[in-house]
Amino acid sequence: MTTDTVRPFGFWTALALVVGGVIGAGIYVVPTEFAGLGWTGALAWLLGGAGALLIGRVLTALVAARPDEPGVIAVIGDVLGPIPGVLVGWGAWVSYWCANAYIALTAARYAGALVPGLAATPLRQTITACLAIVALSVLNLSGLKGAGRFQVLTTALKLLPLVAVIAILAGMALTGGSAAHPVVIEHASFSLGGLLPATTLAMVAIIGFESASIAAERIRDPERNVPRSTMAGIALACLLYFIVCTGITFTVPAARLAGSTAPVALFIADHWGPWAGQAVAAFAVISSIGCLNVWVMLQGEVPLGLVRAGLLPGWLGRTNDKDIASAPLVIASSLACGLLLLANWRSGAQIMDFMLKLTAVSGTWIYVFAALAALRLRLVPAVATLALVFALAIIAGAGFEAAWLGVALMVVALPLYALAVRGTRGVVA
Repeated sequence: MTTDTVRPFGFWTALALVVGGVIGAGIYVVPTEFAGLGWTGALAWLLGGAGALLIGRVLTALVAARPDEPGVIAVIGDVLGPIPGVLVGWGAWVSYWCANAYIALTAARYAGALVPGLAATPLRQTITACLAIVALSVLNLSGLKGAGRFQVLTTALKLLPLVAVIAILAGMALTGGSAAHPVVIEHASFSLGGLLPATTLAMVAIIGFESASIAAERIRDPERNVPRSTMAGIALACLLYFIVCTGITFTVPAARLAGSTAPVALFIADHWGPWAGQAVAAFAVISSIGCLNVWVMLQGEVPLGLVRAGLLPGWLGRTNDKDIASAPLVIASSLACGLLLLANWRSGAQIMDFMLKLTAVSGTWIYVFAALAALRLRLVPAVATLALVFALAIIAGAGFEAAWLGVALMVVALPLYALAVRGTRGVVA
């Protein structure tokens, strides 16, 4: 098998994975959630970005210290022991396919703004979302090289409307705004009590920057390219979130934002005309699909890394002729479609909103265990300590129910780990 098949990703594709995994559909709706938070929201983005950079430094230090491991989850298992490794890996895998259901549904809803027939009813939204998951699953099963090229393209395209927002804000700053569009409107003052919930909300949007460190096995020269792509990707994504979200919330009245389901489209349309709404909807679909592509890929990569580390049964890591772990990828995509169908059947909004929060908490446990592994290896100890405190604070900010269920999801993996250990003993015997 060629190097291009086993390690198809260079720096730019790894960067696209990080940026594409963080910037999905959320950036097109998150200004609504920050409407009225004012300076509290602005500081929350700065704290979230700083925390993400701390955690990113920990993740990359682990990969650089163990470049021959399949990825950071395998490093965690090697350093802290097999049970922590399988728990965090399984939690990540579950969080990815749950998040994929939400991302695909968001893409379907935006697609409905362009082609109403695709999302005219909840069932049609569900079918469109499932078709997106199936299409990207087929793309990834056909080889990571093609999936990587697709990721670079969608990442480049998704940044265009965000650049448009920045250009409008820069123009307002240079001209001093106007009566219709003042540079800064009245906004809420800083609230210390609201800072943790706001930072948790920001981290829900930012989470996903671990993709390069998890897929390190697929990246050429991982000890060099994983740290560069991860840190640059985090910095770029967080800067875009801060500028776009804060810029919009500080220049559009909170009442207007709170009632909008497409705040970026609202902002651009105010300045460039109503045609912008349709354009932004198209880019939101592209952005969602690009984000979905990252997590569909990791649906196979995470279990494959766990199998190669001896933490899950071997059948989960069987690969096709393109070195793709087909079984876990197909199973995860099927579960995501099943979740969509369940949400369509009953209590759809409540199920999807709760699953989004749950997946964010499950993803945060990766950061907790990574920080513990770094402390165990005495890698960047000061940074690892701060990252650990920050990650635990985010889990606490998400609420007890989501945190408890996140742990319950991870514990489900223990029977599979027992099967893996039994299988290994059988081979040795």
